[in-house]
Amino acid sequence: MKREEKDQIIGSLVEDLSKYNCFYITDISSLTVEKTNQLRRLCFNKQVKINVAKNSMIKKALERMDGDYSPLFETLKGSSAIMYSDTGNVPAKLIKEFRAKNDRPILKGAWIDSAIFVGDNNLDVLVALKSKNELVADVIALLQSPAKNVISALQSSGQKLSGILKTLEEKGS
Repeated sequence: MKREEKDQIIGSLVEDLSKYNCFYITDISSLTVEKTNQLRRLCFNKQVKINVAKNSMIKKALERMDGDYSPLFETLKGSSAIMYSDTGNVPAKLIKEFRAKNDRPILKGAWIDSAIFVGDNNLDVLVALKSKNELVADVIALLQSPAKNVISALQSSGQKLSGILKTLEEKGS
């Protein structure tokens, strides 16, 4: 492969790595063509982009980017595929779902909004991460809860108060 071709591939990797909020480095070696196609189809359905690249190219792309990605360099051994997503937990859920019937992909490392996770043992942690939309929904629910309680209390107090007044009125007559 010529130097120009390598630079073009590295440039493409840098573009993809910069464009998405998170990426996962995985090992999909030993998957058959059929299983690899199933994984790619699942990725497509979940809006996760997947690329297979040489480790040296991935490392050079990470070195060209702003930030410290050096903890991920140790994961760049063997066969590597990169999964890109805008939502941090979607690739983790996808990996877990696919591994219910297969032994791969194995999580080598992940970068999610400047946090780095190394090793397959972090898969459950990544699955449990909440997306930005889920966090916003939780905050809104928490903010609405006290208001709902106050409104409910006012409504029930109003009914009790009118009942008491009605009883007093009837006794007074």
